[in-house]
Amino acid sequence: MSPHILILGGTTEARRLAADLAARPGVRVTTSLAGRVTRPATLAGEVRIGGFGGAVGLADWLRTHGVDAVVDATHPFAESITANAARAATATGVPAVVLRRPGWRPGPGDRWYDVESLAAAAEALPGLGRRVFLSTGRLGLAAFAHLTDLHFVVRSVDPPVAPLPPHTEVILARGPFTLAEETELLRAHAVDVLVTKDSGGEATAAKLTAARELGLPVVVVRRPPLPDGVTAVPDVAGALDTLDRLGIDGP
Repeated sequence: MSPHILILGGTTEARRLAADLAARPGVRVTTSLAGRVTRPATLAGEVRIGGFGGAVGLADWLRTHGVDAVVDATHPFAESITANAARAATATGVPAVVLRRPGWRPGPGDRWYDVESLAAAAEALPGLGRRVFLSTGRLGLAAFAHLTDLHFVVRSVDPPVAPLPPHTEVILARGPFTLAEETELLRAHAVDVLVTKDSGGEATAAKLTAARELGLPVVVVRRPPLPDGVTAVPDVAGALDTLDRLGIDGP
């Protein structure tokens, strides 16, 4: 029987992994998306949209659809999905691996302020700047809604979810963005502080370089820890190697 691999997706790595696995003869690949982006990029293999109903619902889905392995390639801040996947894998005995790109690390010239949450980022802002480029995604912006004296620039693929700070400009755009584009955005909006989540990877790192070159402070929301006992790999090659060692490489 053809092996069936479920990818919990939504990242560039998930898309690349799906393409690599779908190219293997006899391998069935299903990528699950949460449905938070209205126009997701094209994916190889089968695609499902929406939640599973928690860890129990995901475990039922794994059993019903004969899944042989799960790769959690969700965003590093998709904490509840990762926790549910770990519990579902344990309950069903289905092997699981978490694909997480390495986090960012500051270099010479960076002025980074590490915080543990969006709420902590909001608390730090008044002492760092008045015009904020808020690059944290379209969810969770309510943490900044009480900052009525600051001006925010928010960029996301889809319209952000209310409530928003009262003085907010919204830019709808899909990356990746070049260093020149990020530098121009920061200059055009007279940004004096950047807030970002530690997404990691190169695709969204240009804004950090632009902030460094302009001498701007950066508030970095650190990613939540992975659940205990999970197998984690830093890239697509590591995920493929893990699946191969599990013997899930085709009929």
